Amino acid sequence: MNTAGSSAARTESAGTGPPVPVRRSPLRHPAAAPSAVLAAGAAGAVYLYRTDPHEPGHLLPQCPFRMLTGLLCPACGGTRMVYDLMHGHFTEAWLDNRALLLASPYVLYLLGRWAWSGLRGRHWRVTLSPRGQVVVLALAVTWTVVRNVV
Repeated sequence: MNTAGSSAARTESAGTGPPVPVRRSPLRHPAAAPSAVLAAGAAGAVYLYRTDPHEPGHLLPQCPFRMLTGLLCPACGGTRMVYDLMHGHFTEAWLDNRALLLASPYVLYLLGRWAWSGLRGRHWRVTLSPRGQVVVLALAVTWTVVRNVV
């Protein structure tokens, strides 16, 4: 069988016009997701800045783990912590959730790296080894037990 002849036949049957450039959706751009997260975070921060989560009666999400169990989850107090940080109340933020406060610089670094990669046209995804996953899970469980017992 002649492979050159068969490929020529396929080319002719497919059409001989000029190649058509493939248009990519702007939603597929690597910066689309980080930009959406930034916009949603900014909108949430504006609302949170004007809404004191220490006072009841606001449209802020409740923790489903706490509603079901009555216990604090590893992230409980995170909304109050961010509110206190935005208002310069560092001691109160520390009391709201120490673990999240200590982890927040690393999370901000990861978000910044994701956005920077996206703006440069590159996809970036955080990868965590199985050992790293076990460490994060162990820290979260330990923090949950400590804050509910002490």
